[in-house]
Amino acid sequence: MLNEQGWLLSLALFFPVIGAAIIVAMPSEAERTVKRVGVVLTGITLALSTVIAFGFDYSSGDRLQFETVVPWIDAIGARYHLGIDGISMPLFYLTGLLTFLCAIYTTKIIPEPGKPKAFLALMMLLQTGMAGTFLAFDLVLFFIFWEVVLVPMYFMIGMWGGPRREYASVKFFLYTLFGSVFMLVGFLSVYFAASDAGLANPWDIIELSQAAGIGTSTFQTFAFLGIFLGFAIKVPVWPFHTWLPDAHTEAPTVGSVLLAGVLLKMGTYGFIRIALPILPEGAVRFAPLIGVLGVIGIIYGSLACLAQSDVKRLIAFSSVGHMGFVMLGISAMNEQGIQAALYGNIAHAVVTGMLFFLAGSLHERYHTRDIATIGGGMLVKMPRYGALLVFVSMASLGLPGLAGFWGEFGALWAARSPAPAIAANWSGLYLGLVIAGAAGTVLTAAYFLWLIQRVGLGTPTERWAAEPLADVMPIEWVSWTPLLILVFVLGPFPFVFNIQDPAVTNLVSFLGGG
Repeated sequence: MLNEQGWLLSLALFFPVIGAAIIVAMPSEAERTVKRVGVVLTGITLALSTVIAFGFDYSSGDRLQFETVVPWIDAIGARYHLGIDGISMPLFYLTGLLTFLCAIYTTKIIPEPGKPKAFLALMMLLQTGMAGTFLAFDLVLFFIFWEVVLVPMYFMIGMWGGPRREYASVKFFLYTLFGSVFMLVGFLSVYFAASDAGLANPWDIIELSQAAGIGTSTFQTFAFLGIFLGFAIKVPVWPFHTWLPDAHTEAPTVGSVLLAGVLLKMGTYGFIRIALPILPEGAVRFAPLIGVLGVIGIIYGSLACLAQSDVKRLIAFSSVGHMGFVMLGISAMNEQGIQAALYGNIAHAVVTGMLFFLAGSLHERYHTRDIATIGGGMLVKMPRYGALLVFVSMASLGLPGLAGFWGEFGALWAARSPAPAIAANWSGLYLGLVIAGAAGTVLTAAYFLWLIQRVGLGTPTERWAAEPLADVMPIEWVSWTPLLILVFVLGPFPFVFNIQDPAVTNLVSFLGGG
């Protein structure tokens, strides 16, 4: 059967590296050809991902498919263990789709200093690192893919970013590296505890999850703390969020799309795939704190958005709030909460990725992102662009019937009745978190409606009244349409739940039933 062909998953994972090598070998002066080849190469990767998606057995989404397990580093017992299940599949496919759409967008719009050859090569290396974190089932392999992501994104921000790009890129690198150190210490402690417990493959994520509860309660608490710091910084969870607004604001448009669409999801995925099932006792102890930090992020992110004057920075702070809902769902540690968190991941990637595309094109037209300078009238001046901004903003504020609704509603619903081990002592706290989170949805609506009023409604100011501002260009329609379709379809047809369901049920069984 096709889903038993592990080589296909490895090919889809590492083809972007081959693509990057092809791009690097091309002559620098052939910029137009380089851009077109970049689209073709990322398109081939997406085609391979599509073959895997069609070959995947969704009725058996709880087991690994397209699996490869071979010895790798015998000295430490690490193995090359790749696979994909119902939790990984949506994130893996989304990585390929967003990278392909970014390559299309780059054929027309690439920031200074240009150099599409280097830009596309870094983007493809970034794709392999991002996709690898969703496919690796060995802790050493997972950690390597996790770290691979750092370097391409650092250079994309540092070379093609805004005026404060050096500051933003260094801050991104140092924050993530700091978290990685603690995460590595946590992984090593898990390895030694698993070795002492007699596990045959103490780096293997599946075997560690099935063992569910290695080490003493004290060990689980401290090991979870180290791993928590690594993943929390990547999400990012308040108060570890301060690198995110700077990175988003200074990153090129494509960098912001991939950062919001995939990189942040690596952190929440790590919580769900590694931290919760391998260290369930530690997770139960930290769950109330995770819920509190998530809700603080919801409220803080919303209030920060109301204070912003830059469109892109407003969208960046909105990510802090949206990821707060994802963390609230995780903190419930039940099946509904994990489902909501994973769905919120996908919805945020689609909606906020689209918002960053819109913010980038806004800057290309106005040469500013300052809300006061733009001054309204966008629906008059650029009716199609303005309509898209309103539509995607409605999805981001959680309007029922669009993609953003189910993740936020599901997280609040799950948190009202968390896992029994948590509810026994913290049911009152979680009720308060639900109420505060619900208030956060009102604040979310407030800042998006405020944004639409300030830039979309009214008439163009004197500065822009006679300015020939282009409406949505053909290349933008091509690169945006798949996301716009998903923004609409994921509302009335939340099919991602069905893809994830068997795998989530299996994962929650490692937590004692949720």
